Amino acid sequence: MDGVTDVLCEACDQLGWKMPTKIQVEAIPVALQGRDIIGLAETGSGKTGAFALPILQALLETPQRLFALVLTPTRELAFQISEQFEALGSSIGVHSTVIVGGIDTMSQSLALAKKPHIIIATPGRLVDHLENTKGFNLRALKFLVMDEADRILNMDFETEVDKILKVIPRDRKTFLFSATMTKKVQKLQRAALKNPVKCAVSSKYQTVEKLQQYYIFIPSKFKDSYLVYILNELAGNSFMIFCSTCNNTQRTALLLRNLGFTAIPLHGQMSQNKRLGSLNKFKAKARSILLATDVASRGLDIPHVDVVINFDIPTHSKDYIHRVGRTARAGRSGKSITFVTQYDVELFQRIEHLIGKKLPAFPMQEEEVMMLTERVAEAQRFARMELREQGEKKRSRNDDDDDTEEAIGVRNKVAGGKKKKRKAF
Repeated sequence: MDGVTDVLCEACDQLGWKMPTKIQVEAIPVALQGRDIIGLAETGSGKTGAFALPILQALLETPQRLFALVLTPTRELAFQISEQFEALGSSIGVHSTVIVGGIDTMSQSLALAKKPHIIIATPGRLVDHLENTKGFNLRALKFLVMDEADRILNMDFETEVDKILKVIPRDRKTFLFSATMTKKVQKLQRAALKNPVKCAVSSKYQTVEKLQQYYIFIPSKFKDSYLVYILNELAGNSFMIFCSTCNNTQRTALLLRNLGFTAIPLHGQMSQNKRLGSLNKFKAKARSILLATDVASRGLDIPHVDVVINFDIPTHSKDYIHRVGRTARAGRSGKSITFVTQYDVELFQRIEHLIGKKLPAFPMQEEEVMMLTERVAEAQRFARMELREQGEKKRSRNDDDDDTEEAIGVRNKVAGGKKKKRKAF
């Protein structure tokens, strides 16, 4: 690509990037001229390359520690961006550090003390370090990237973003990437960017051309049987199945495992290590079915999803775009199938209205589905038992913790003895 140095072009070759994507063609030349950028691009459009390459090139020209900060809404996205920076910058010795919640702050403070070139962070945890880690500041920062800015703001990180903007140099380059241009994003753009160039790849909500989208209309009590039917019909593909709650993700994963499918869950109540483990097993194709809540629907680089199933219909139509965007990436084709029960008709009509097309029904053999109901009912029973056992184990672990706390007199007396619920994503 014009203007990108040979050493970085070679790194792109090694990653298998043959041609720049649309957003890269638009954004990279502008970034290399030293301009601020507001990039509007949907998930899977190659945004990371669009900001990583100009940053690495600038770093080559003026090597410096604590050079760039990338803010992202979720931990998974932070790890994925870090992987791309490390891969693109491996031959030039680039060090990046991921600063996110759910990981020990002490080890993070040590990593920051080594002054990495690139910090990839979620806003909350970064502010913790700026306020509490001795000797850590971003006064020399040259680049700020806000990736998936619409989601950062939707997750109520506005106060944290304001705090970060106050303590970094005004004289810096800023790249703001977002899938949608909301009022909050416009306000942030005015506060953080100087005379930016707008690089828009897709202004209308749309789904990729090579994606075949279907729906199936079913009675809600037979949802599980229809899911098993589809997984059998399309066997040999990799699947990403979206559920609306952590609990349903876990339940459906157990149900499918009982029926012999290699399914793994990914949701907000799992520990960070478990989540990364699940993701890596799926990426390495050791598992063919990933069940996820919407925490996983955006920003995760999962290259080989053949079929996306909306097991629970998304309540926000825009989430539909992001979910089905997990397949048909980088020019490949893919399928999506949305389950519509008697309770979901209105939500489904909103989705069709948003994408501007009527979806065809997925061809089904009803009698074959009905033949599965007995086996599925048995697996449901097992899944419920396993869920209950997991819940009891968790509770007894919590009770053990309480006993030790009581022994050292640290217990807080909570009215009615209720425990605080852990906040999920």
